[in-house]
Amino acid sequence: MDLNTFKEKRILVVVPAYNEEANLKATVTDLRENLNFADILVVDDGSTDNTALVARQLGCKIISLPFNLGVGAAVQTGFKYAKLKGYEMVVQFDGDGQHAASSIPKLIRALAANKVDMVIGSRYLLKSQYQTPIARRIGMMILSKAISMIVGRKITDCTSGFRVLNKRAIDFCADVYPTDYPEAEILPTLHYAGLTFIEEPATITPRLAGRSSITWTRAIYYMVKVILAVYIVTLRKKAISKKGVA
Repeated sequence: MDLNTFKEKRILVVVPAYNEEANLKATVTDLRENLNFADILVVDDGSTDNTALVARQLGCKIISLPFNLGVGAAVQTGFKYAKLKGYEMVVQFDGDGQHAASSIPKLIRALAANKVDMVIGSRYLLKSQYQTPIARRIGMMILSKAISMIVGRKITDCTSGFRVLNKRAIDFCADVYPTDYPEAEILPTLHYAGLTFIEEPATITPRLAGRSSITWTRAIYYMVKVILAVYIVTLRKKAISKKGVA
């Protein structure tokens, strides 16, 4: 399927960014080289550096949050903007330079060909050069197994922040989205609401600059917290199912 097929669709790339001034130029350049007809929205999550200034200089749309609210709130801000402006598709794309924009066309084609609401760019469907620290990898494997049991099929990368969503998923996530470590928690929520998603291989690389805020101890905290959050979602599945989507 030729990517030109999607040029008439309104596509928004949502880039949550916290202190990413060193990475943002390369990230935006990569996006424009691979998806030059999409709009780019940088959601500056209360950065203390020049992230917002760099985004403006690059000609991106920019929303600056008053202080650091976390990735969930930043991404949901992007979904709310997309819903308000009537975008038909959102690409969720990290601002740290780890996601390869060359994978976006493949994710978009998978979204259309499989008639699903969301496609997750997975680091683990194919062998790649990306190496996850062992403690974090073990935690992610446990989370993926738990979520796979809930949704009834294998999910290899439940924490990936590289995703493509259609309008149904955009509208739902604009109203219902976890605020803290949301990538894993939103999957059972979408499942219970009747939205569908699949995984597609995607290229992920090491950060261009800076380092991740996820330390060994935070990885353990993350695993325990998200497992509890996912369990709470299962307790609310009837309410989520009733809300559903139009």
